[in-house]
Amino acid sequence: MVDDDGYFGEPVAASYDDSSVEMFAPDVVGPAVEVLAELAGDGRALELGVGTGRIALPLSQRGVEVHGIDMSRAMVARLREKPGGAAMGLTIGDFATTKVAGTFSVAYLVFNTIMNLTSQDAQVDCFRNAAGHLAPGGCFVVEVMVPDLRRLPPGQNTVPFHVGDNRVGFDTYDLATQAMSSHHVKVEGGRGSFRSIPFRYVWPSELDLMARLAEMRLRARWEDWTGTPFSGESRSHVSVWERTGA
Repeated sequence: MVDDDGYFGEPVAASYDDSSVEMFAPDVVGPAVEVLAELAGDGRALELGVGTGRIALPLSQRGVEVHGIDMSRAMVARLREKPGGAAMGLTIGDFATTKVAGTFSVAYLVFNTIMNLTSQDAQVDCFRNAAGHLAPGGCFVVEVMVPDLRRLPPGQNTVPFHVGDNRVGFDTYDLATQAMSSHHVKVEGGRGSFRSIPFRYVWPSELDLMARLAEMRLRARWEDWTGTPFSGESRSHVSVWERTGA
């Protein structure tokens, strides 16, 4: 059963920062904040799926006014407890459709969050929602994995992403629908737990078409936040689309 916070309720929020500690490292956060601050300029930034503020808080510390949208009250509560979090504009809601007041120079989604929208329609709605919040010439930025389907031999639908002494993680794929799920098995103190989160993987070219439907055009695409050129061997990408519509 999924609670009102979706798949990121209190049990996940309580340990989220610790379980993703490598994503909070300065050499990971710093380049992302640098890119987003440059795109924001003197304007405002909108984070879709703001979570516990991994990017939003350091971006606001750079002097950028940041507003965040997230469905999880538990994750947002953790953000509010952090220095600077209580003063940040935050809205509870589905980031594919939730509207907030004002316009923004940049809207962004990081760390595969676009895949939390588990249908193509929802992902298209997200692009339209982002574009609707942007000032003319504003940018929408998405950081997301490239589907790693080359690791799937014929007849197999499962790829492990972590195998440790007390934790196993693996992804399952449905190639017909682009549905996937990440499964987490953990054993602590002789007791086991299991958690599964659904996603929908999406290709760069598919995202470009979603952007066109939302009257945006591709401005830049890199393998990572440091500007490494994107290639056929890249396992992730950071893409920037610019609003062209009135």
